[in-house]
Amino acid sequence: MQELDILIAEDEPFQREMLCDFLSEEGHRVAGAGNGEDALRLLEGNYFDLLLLDFKMPGLSGLELLKEAKRLNPSIDAVILTAFGTIETAVEAMKAGASDYIAKPIDLNQLSILINRIAQHRTLLRENEILKQELREKGVSSATIHHVSPKMAELINLAGRIAPSHATVLIQGETGVGKELFARLIHHLSPRAERPLITVNCAAIPETLLESELFGHEKGAFTGATQRRIGRFEQAAGGTLFLDEIGELTLPVQVKLLRFAQEREFQRIGGERTIKADVRIISATHQDLESKVKDGTFREDLFYRVNVVTMKIPPLRERREDIPVLIDHFVNHFSRENRKEIKGVSREARDLLIKYHYPGNVRELENIIERAIVIARGAVLSVEDLPFQEALPSNATCSHDARAPEGTLQHTLESTEFQMIKDAMEKASCNQSQAAKLLGLNERMLRYKLKKYKLK
Repeated sequence: MQELDILIAEDEPFQREMLCDFLSEEGHRVAGAGNGEDALRLLEGNYFDLLLLDFKMPGLSGLELLKEAKRLNPSIDAVILTAFGTIETAVEAMKAGASDYIAKPIDLNQLSILINRIAQHRTLLRENEILKQELREKGVSSATIHHVSPKMAELINLAGRIAPSHATVLIQGETGVGKELFARLIHHLSPRAERPLITVNCAAIPETLLESELFGHEKGAFTGATQRRIGRFEQAAGGTLFLDEIGELTLPVQVKLLRFAQEREFQRIGGERTIKADVRIISATHQDLESKVKDGTFREDLFYRVNVVTMKIPPLRERREDIPVLIDHFVNHFSRENRKEIKGVSREARDLLIKYHYPGNVRELENIIERAIVIARGAVLSVEDLPFQEALPSNATCSHDARAPEGTLQHTLESTEFQMIKDAMEKASCNQSQAAKLLGLNERMLRYKLKKYKLK
């Protein structure tokens, strides 16, 4: 676990000393302050990774201290300690830049889990910034993945760790989640970056032509083969071959692909000469390959060859915090591409875009924004520019009566929290202990939230 420099701003001496002792024993470097003014002086003269601060302090309040801390060090993480553990408190803290909040009396186990998660996230951000710098130095923009979610940060970090190896990679995920972007990222961060990245969509090529497309053919190999054809494996020599929708390969082609995966050699159709090629294989699929192995439509030995490292890209509905970032990116991109001066998205339109369930994932969001840019009459995208003009679809609505008006940050937080808890309970088959672990909560807090949102 990464050691953090932590500042605790807490006006209750016993609470402050207890937290200092506990976090020091956890291996962190800790300083304490009894009020906001003393904490601010420490922030001005020292570097801290994390600020734990009481929300209600005499003098300089926790909220005011948080704003000053963010001004001095925008990268600092902050966790609010509050006896007023309401969503209103959370909204106010999040608006000012807090990473999270924890209610008093403080559960030390929950605090430890929270700080460990923050430490891991800071490590990911630092390593990912190094990866971004590598891409900038190489002049690569096609592998940029816009995100703020920890799930995507972890996957980008994994891509950076596996890129230098020769290992085959299987990228799984629903259609439109961005599997090809991850393939590009791995390639551009690898020693093969100066060599070709060749992409083959196995589902888009007729079955009768796919073998020739991949391995090439000799002149006269079949009717219509009037000249030799160099296949994609030869074109990718020294680089990377990305096989999108590998689950669509026929069994005969799977046999030849298995041979290449094992021996790094193949023959063109109609040829006798064995050709060797140094090619890294990255595959992708939206299908369940293990089920295809069981029903005999995908070879088990090939499955293990292409599946040395697996990356599972979550659907957009499971990382809704990325939606605002993607909205802004697509608005800027398509505004430039269509030479239109679109300044932003209205609050109501943005709220609908965040709530929508996106069966087509990022690709669908991209399409929605492009369409809206093209048909927009004004400088701000409105609800009328979107292909849907209703609130949350029936399968994504909250079952509780939202206290906050729609369109507000408070309502968005409640909707997001509801959906995350609902998804976690479904993944854990309604096992509260497992769901709590997935969410980084203790079971007591999860039970409270289940009751709050009337989830059974």
